[in-house]
Amino acid sequence: MKKTLAFILTLVMLVSIAAVSAMAEPLKLTMYFPVNVGGNVANLIDSMTAEFNAENPDIQVEAVYTGNYDDTVTAIQTAIQGGNAPDLFVSLATQRFTMASTKMAMPLDDLIAADPEGQAFVDDFIDGFMLDSYVDGQTYSIPFQRSTMVMFYNKDAFNEVGLDPEAPPANWTEMVEYAQKLTNDKRYGVGIALNSGSAQWAFTGFSLENCTNGVGLMNPNGKEVYFNTPENIEALQLWLDLQNKYNCMAPGIVQWTDLPTQFLAGEVAMIYHTTGNLTNIKNNATFDFGVCFMPAGRQYGAPTGGGNFYITNGISEERQQAAWKYIKFMCETERAAQWSIDTGYVATRNSCYETELLKDYYASFPQALVAYEQLQYAQPELTTYSAAEMWRILNDNIQAAVTGEMTAAEAMEAAQEQGDELLADYQ
Repeated sequence: MKKTLAFILTLVMLVSIAAVSAMAEPLKLTMYFPVNVGGNVANLIDSMTAEFNAENPDIQVEAVYTGNYDDTVTAIQTAIQGGNAPDLFVSLATQRFTMASTKMAMPLDDLIAADPEGQAFVDDFIDGFMLDSYVDGQTYSIPFQRSTMVMFYNKDAFNEVGLDPEAPPANWTEMVEYAQKLTNDKRYGVGIALNSGSAQWAFTGFSLENCTNGVGLMNPNGKEVYFNTPENIEALQLWLDLQNKYNCMAPGIVQWTDLPTQFLAGEVAMIYHTTGNLTNIKNNATFDFGVCFMPAGRQYGAPTGGGNFYITNGISEERQQAAWKYIKFMCETERAAQWSIDTGYVATRNSCYETELLKDYYASFPQALVAYEQLQYAQPELTTYSAAEMWRILNDNIQAAVTGEMTAAEAMEAAQEQGDELLADYQ
């Protein structure tokens, strides 16, 4: 009898230990993320994720760096096909139509509705960034590493040629005039990245600055493009003139990742680039530099860009809830403000701008405030269904014009024809 009782007690104890052990095993999630700017962004995400894991021992997130944005989409697709999909990921906001139509990502509205803080959380994000979170009225993503394009300029170079370093170019006419003055045998006056995957972002801004239809390149529903308008042809012609007529921009295709390096080396005096490189430039510039709005054409305009959080479609409800908790942690007001300071990305929530963190930062470094102030003129970059293919169409035709194979008008007409064909199935 005693042996039986002892056996039962031992069995109960072993079952209890197994139960406790099972309860102690954390839920493990995988998050894919890209880095498309200079600096130390990957390490920052690793550090923030480690903080989340420390605060949430029942959930352990592994943050996996997956290259640039294009590499990340490929990695997600490969993982899904291999049955080893990440639970959540950061991808371009402009991928939202593709993420929805291919069911790579799930709509977040049920998670938001079930969270007592969910709607207030979403409502706090800046409208200009939430614009590209929706597909057919459903919320598919949450803004995270968001940016807009601005102009960086070398104040020392301005002084050198007699330009007022506190008065950057306000419009296209001044931009051309200043770029010509700043050009010499050692540097170009202005730089714009024209490589595939980046040209469409910059061109969205120039299109918005010159458009008369209020939307620039595309219908917000993602089903129509307006490449061949006279205003867009004129915008592309300006790019060609900077290279070939005014000789104040490097010929050929300048790479996106090379442009900040050239700016920091004094090889170009003004560059159009992402606010996501602001901290990198601040930390490495050996000269005084300024930041200003993208100069206006008919009006001011700028493209928003960068990455949002998505949750992978088809994961369990438990994993959905854990992923949502992680997203809220990463986008918490103080954390989002610090992320903006550390990276140069624009703080995504209105409440960030009430924090002492950002108030003090802007007081000491007013260049960082420019991107926020410019958001009133900003709209999402080229965003359609089959976005990657549409980007390739526009980029390839822009590059054909840059290399002299087509005129600006021929390039935009060809892009329009190919874009219409791509979107025919969505009409």
